[in-house]
Amino acid sequence: MRPITPSHAPLSTRWLLPLATSIVLAACGGGGGGGPAFPLVNVPPANNGGGGVGGANPPASGTNQGKSGPKALVVEIDGLTHAALRDAIAQNKVPALQSLRIAPAWTGGANGTPSEQRTTDGPGWATLLTGTWVPRHGVRWDTAEQRIDAKLAPSVFALAKQNKAAGYKTASVTANVLYPQLMASESGTVDGTVDGAVDCAGADACVTERTAQFIDAGYDLTVAQYGAPAAAVGNGLKSDAYQRAISDTSAAIGQLLARIAKRTANDAKEDWLVILTTGHGLDAFGTATGLQAIDNKTVFIASNKTLAALPGVGTAAPADTALLQLAAATDIAPTVLRHLGALPVAQAYTFNGQALQAATSLRNLSAKAGADKTSIDLAWTLSGDASAPVLVLRGGKLVAALPAGSTAYSDPIVADADGVYTYQYTVVSGEASLALAAQLAYVKPATLAPTLANGLVNYYPLDTLPAADLKSASTLAPWAADANGGTVVDDGFKIPYKVKALRVDSTVKNAGGSAGYRLLQTTDVATNPAVTAYTLGFWVRTDATCSQGVSNGASMLANKNYTTGANAGLAIGLFGSCEIRFNVGTGSARADSNGYGLSAGQWAYVAVVIDKANLQLTGYVFDSARAMQTGSATLTSALVAQLGGLKNGIGLNEDGTGQYYQRETSSPRGAMDFNEFAIWNRALTTDELASIFKSGQPLMLLP
Repeated sequence: MRPITPSHAPLSTRWLLPLATSIVLAACGGGGGGGPAFPLVNVPPANNGGGGVGGANPPASGTNQGKSGPKALVVEIDGLTHAALRDAIAQNKVPALQSLRIAPAWTGGANGTPSEQRTTDGPGWATLLTGTWVPRHGVRWDTAEQRIDAKLAPSVFALAKQNKAAGYKTASVTANVLYPQLMASESGTVDGTVDGAVDCAGADACVTERTAQFIDAGYDLTVAQYGAPAAAVGNGLKSDAYQRAISDTSAAIGQLLARIAKRTANDAKEDWLVILTTGHGLDAFGTATGLQAIDNKTVFIASNKTLAALPGVGTAAPADTALLQLAAATDIAPTVLRHLGALPVAQAYTFNGQALQAATSLRNLSAKAGADKTSIDLAWTLSGDASAPVLVLRGGKLVAALPAGSTAYSDPIVADADGVYTYQYTVVSGEASLALAAQLAYVKPATLAPTLANGLVNYYPLDTLPAADLKSASTLAPWAADANGGTVVDDGFKIPYKVKALRVDSTVKNAGGSAGYRLLQTTDVATNPAVTAYTLGFWVRTDATCSQGVSNGASMLANKNYTTGANAGLAIGLFGSCEIRFNVGTGSARADSNGYGLSAGQWAYVAVVIDKANLQLTGYVFDSARAMQTGSATLTSALVAQLGGLKNGIGLNEDGTGQYYQRETSSPRGAMDFNEFAIWNRALTTDELASIFKSGQPLMLLP
C-alpha cells in the first residue's frame, strides 16, 4: 500500500481506497467544516454551515440510526499526561470529563524482557489496537515503514468483526498521520476490518466531526485519536497553549459524549463503553524520550463505567515501580471486546492484558527459562476474587489446572531436538485471562551413561538422614556425635528426580571444635592395591559468597590434615573467589591442579580421577555458568603410596581430622550442600562424567 500523503498536499492527490474495498479512508482538510472525500456509508454529510468542532447534525430526537446493543468508543489523546488530566479536573477546566473514572496505568512492556517497547507514538498506538506488546504487534519505531503484524496480533477491529454477526460496523478516525499506516498490513490481509477509516491529517476538529458522524450512524466500535495536547506540549506542560489544548480536546470529547447520551436516551438497549487513554507518558520537560522511566511509562485509563479490575481510580500515579501493579495499556482491547461480546475464548486468547470488568485482577505474568533448559517457569500475581482454580494453557491447550490462588507454575517442555522454541501461554483465573509468549533455548535432556554402573563401589543419594550407602560398603556420619551439623534441605535442582540434599554445616561443632561429616569405606580404594584407578564425584553447592574460601581455604573434601597441601593424602579445597583446587601430598612433597571456578550459590558437579597406574590426577568441575573445566597433575609413586592420607576416612566440609576449622580459624566455618556422592574403583571417562552433569539424573536410575 502507498503511504499517506502529507496533510499539506492537495486533497485530490491524497491516497484513497476505492469504495469497493472493506477499508474506507478519507483525508480531512484543516477545518471541521470540510466534508469527507467520499460518502461514508450510513454517515450523514457534514454540516458545512455550522463550522467549528462537531459540525455534523445529530439525529432527530427519538430515532437512532444503526442497530441497538453494546457499543464502544475509545479515544486516545496524544500528549495528555495523567498528572495534567488530574490537575485539569481538580481545577474544573474539563467539565465534560468530570464524570469519568480515571486511574493511572502503564505502558512500554516490562523493562529488561522481550516485551519492552519504546514509550512513543507508534508502539503505543499498536498496543492500544492489539492489546499486545511489541513481540506480537511488531511496531518498534515511529517510522513510516512500520506495520502492525496482523497475523500475530489482529486488531480490536478485526476481532470485533470476526466474533460478531454480519453488519457489525467499525471505524477509525485519527489526527496523527503515522497511525493509518500502521494498519496497512492488516487491511491488506483481513477483509472488512474497518468499515470507515478517516485520516484527519493533524486536524482535531476533523476528528470530532467524523467521529460524531460514526456515532450518529450507529457504528458499533469507533477508535478516535486527538493530537492537540501533543502538538502544544513543546511550549511546556504549564504553558497556556498546553492547558488550552487540554480544555479544547475535553470540550470536543464532551460533544461526542453528548451524542452518545442522546442515543442512549432514545434507546435504553444501547449500552456504551467509553474509554479515554493516551499512548505514552512524558518526562518533566514534556518530551517523549521512549525510555522506560516511570514518567514515560505512566498513562491513564478513564472510563464511563465502573471496572472492577481497574485500581487506583482518582489517585495520583505512583512514582516508582508500584505503577506496574496497576492496569496496563494492554488491558484496553480485551476490555472493549468483552463489552461488545467479542472477547476470544481462552484457547484463542493472546492479549497481554485482561478485561477490566473481571472480578479477578491477574497481573505481572512473567516467564523465564528453567535452569534445566527443559522447562519454562511462569509467575503471576492475583488480587480480587481468587476463588477459582487457575488454568494454564500452552498453545491453546490446557497443560495444568492449579488450585485457587496459585501464582506460579513450572511447565516441563519436551522437544525433539535442541533449539530455540517460542510458546504462547494463557493463564486463566475466574473471569480474567492473561497471555504471554515465552522463549526457551531448549537443550534436550541427556541420559546417564549406562557404564556408570560399572565399578560403582559407594553411592549416597543424600536425600534422607541418616545417610546410607546403597552399596552397603561404607558409612557416613558426623565426625563427632555431639556435633551433628547435617540436615536435609531442598536442593534446588530444577529436575524431576531430586528434591533433597545433605547440608553439612561446620558451624555446628563440639567443645573440642570437631565438625563436618566423615565417610569410612569398608575397603579404601586409595590404599587397595587391587584398585589401579578410582574416581570420586559429587554435586556441591556452597554459600552465596564462598566466604569459606579465604585465607588457607576451606576443606570441601579431604582424607589428610589439610593445614598444608604437602601433608599425606588427597584434598579438594575451596579458596577465595570460589576457586576449587585439587591436591595430593606425601608428607613432604605435593602435586596440585588449581584454578577451577565455581558459581556461588549454584549446584556444580565436581569429580577427581586418580590413575595410580599411569600416575595422573585429573580434576573436573561442571558448572552451568561455565564451560566444562578440567585439568591435571602428574603424580609420583611416592604420592600414590600416600593417597590414603591419615587412613581415618574422608571428611566432608572438613579434612581427615575433623578439626580443620578449629586449627585454621581464619577460614570461617559455614555450610556446604552435597548430593549424589559416589566412588568408583576405576577411572571414569570425560563423557561418563559429562552425562551425570548434563542429565541431572541420580545414579539410582542406572539399571
